[in-house]
Amino acid sequence: MTDLDIAKSVQPKQIAEIAKKVNIPFDDLELYGKYKAKLPHTLIDEKKVSKSNLILVSAVSPTPAGEGKTTISIGLTEGLAKIKKKAIAVLREPSLGPVFGIKGGATGGGYSQVLPMEDINLHFTGDFAAIEKAHNLLAAIIDNNIQSKTYSLNIDPRTVKWKRVLDVNDRSLRQVIVGLGGSTMGIPRETGFDITAASEVMAILCLAKDLEDLKKRLGNIFVGYTYDKKPIYAKYLKAEGAMAALLKDALKPNLVQTLEGNPVIIHGGPFANIAQGTNTVMATKMGMSLADYTVTEAGFGFDLGGEKFLDIKCQSADLKPKVVVLTATIRALKYHGGAHLKELTFENLEALRKGLPNLEKHLENVLKFKLKPVIAINRFKTDTDAEIKVIEDFAKENGYKVAVADVWAKGGEGAIDLAKAVTEIVEENKTNFEALYKWERPVEEKILTIAKEIYGATAVEYTAKAKKDLRTITDLHLDRLPICMAKTQKSLTDDAKKIGRPKDFTITVREIEIAAGAGFLIPITGTMMRMPGLPAHPASEKIDIDKDGVITGLF
Repeated sequence: MTDLDIAKSVQPKQIAEIAKKVNIPFDDLELYGKYKAKLPHTLIDEKKVSKSNLILVSAVSPTPAGEGKTTISIGLTEGLAKIKKKAIAVLREPSLGPVFGIKGGATGGGYSQVLPMEDINLHFTGDFAAIEKAHNLLAAIIDNNIQSKTYSLNIDPRTVKWKRVLDVNDRSLRQVIVGLGGSTMGIPRETGFDITAASEVMAILCLAKDLEDLKKRLGNIFVGYTYDKKPIYAKYLKAEGAMAALLKDALKPNLVQTLEGNPVIIHGGPFANIAQGTNTVMATKMGMSLADYTVTEAGFGFDLGGEKFLDIKCQSADLKPKVVVLTATIRALKYHGGAHLKELTFENLEALRKGLPNLEKHLENVLKFKLKPVIAINRFKTDTDAEIKVIEDFAKENGYKVAVADVWAKGGEGAIDLAKAVTEIVEENKTNFEALYKWERPVEEKILTIAKEIYGATAVEYTAKAKKDLRTITDLHLDRLPICMAKTQKSLTDDAKKIGRPKDFTITVREIEIAAGAGFLIPITGTMMRMPGLPAHPASEKIDIDKDGVITGLF
């Protein structure tokens, strides 16, 4: 059976029935049809948050074959329920760009999925649309102020970095010129479009503690400079109130369910290579208020989403995770060991062993945060017993817990061993999470710490533009913000072609962007694609809807 066949074979439970499992009163549900609902912020209980067990699911460096963090996250939640633990998964929302592009949907797979799959992968409850509109409202206000003859902040359009966003892969919009058509049409200037998941508004929504914090962060968005070199923030344009009004409903987390009828909160979805790559603080805290075990994920490998989850989100929201589940696949490790993409389904013990250093580095990184990792082998039908034994032997030799997670084929039943390994660490109660660096340290020191400790680099170099940006950050008194490194997800380095565990390399910072609203700095390394393009045959070609309204082809 395909993922879609499996999803169609299950009749979802009414969302009110799912809510009962975590003691949510029916009157607290804001229903979006039969199978999804918005949840009020009043469900967050900080005392319960402090007692709940937060589990982060991360992974080795991603490969074109895919590693399945979401599938593992859902399967682990099902597995915890199987061993009678009160558990909930808290995940990110899919972006339409990948859904219609190469990757496809992002609701898990096989018997480890969330429902209703079609709704979640498409418009869901409208959160992305609201973020898109709030972002573009600010863009319109900026251009309007530049054009205005009666109320102008004297903004120098050459310094404005705020682009527009759209939740579709469209390479033709990466660079555009606006304001053409004459004096009444605006001031011509060069700008462009990013994909919605890359918007700073998305990052802000995901870090905001409540509505007031959201408004404050929106007001702190750095827009550019006046002609006389004075900084301009969104609050100077009086934009934050209207932007927050557009985000009123998007601020509320969404409740859905797994194939096995367990609760899942899905909320927010920033990229992990240029943003923090995790769901909202409010969703995470809500999950921790409702369950004893909260399973969440962070985008791409541990060097990106995992590090940012721990250094940015956890420090910002005062969260203390108990365990890190490091997702690994046989085929990913063979790829990092030099096997060709087309040969990953064939047994290759030599390539697998050569790829183990990538797994080893991510495990070492977890330990740097004073946390204990569990290796989750996301099993595929082409994996052989001999290949699995290689990883199990590696784990045993190095003192790591490991479990085979056959969650695609078996759902929660296939994650019981993983669930037991996770609960053993939690019940030992010996973890004491510690961030990698303190925010008040100098910017260059924070960047070097991440590059050396997490990536394994020997040094960091700065271009002339990046050095100028460092001076600007100091002048604006923003040097105490945390670091959100923008780096390729395909490698521990800033070069996507260097797979495995490279050594003796230098990270080059091209420039440093300011995300003052989100509350972090973004050093840009390598080439960052903020508006992806569609492939020759995009996934959209397979998506259709029949006369009865049934959508097909989302996988």
